[in-house]
Amino acid sequence: MARNSIAKSRASRDHEESRNPSWYVPVMLGFIVVGLLWVVVFYISGSMLPIASIGAWNIAIGFGIMFVGFIMTTKWR
Repeated sequence: MARNSIAKSRASRDHEESRNPSWYVPVMLGFIVVGLLWVVVFYISGSMLPIASIGAWNIAIGFGIMFVGFIMTTKWR
């Protein structure tokens, strides 16, 4: 009986520790959406926006931002 309650309390504590904070999912999705919008704006504007002086590096920046969001999905619990 005592072992059972200890095992249950340990399991619930481990479960609580493995959960992400409440801000994690919005930040993760935010990175993905901002990166996608960066690339879409670059293509729609004809390479004039978001930063015209860096040219095609805008695509790398957009995908880099999205990549951060996708990396965060691997840590999501």
